[in-house]
Amino acid sequence: MEIIQEKIDSKDKARLAGMLKALGNPIRFQIMEYLSEHQTCITSEIVEAAPKAQSTISQHLKVLREAGLIHGEIEGAATCYCIDPDGISWLKDQIGRWLPECCTPFPGKEIQSSGCCS
Repeated sequence: MEIIQEKIDSKDKARLAGMLKALGNPIRFQIMEYLSEHQTCITSEIVEAAPKAQSTISQHLKVLREAGLIHGEIEGAATCYCIDPDGISWLKDQIGRWLPECCTPFPGKEIQSSGCCS
């Protein structure tokens, strides 16, 4: 049986790479974890949770927003951020399309965790 893999076009590859790059930074990853636990947060709350200056956190939030992972709404003098469910859903879908057979055993062969590429 031949497996047909759906190709990802170059525009989607660039978007996927941007999202993965954004998540590759430990502070941005920490921000995403914080937002996933708290649903919505004002910038100052994120700054309190992360050991970085407000300007640094703001820059990381900008990268995450530009990558399509979060969105923010201005509420008075503050900005309230939350995870962008459409962006995360798209990311999950693209990873599934990019690595469709990852961690799935080949017919008649079980996944072995005892060694690399066993």
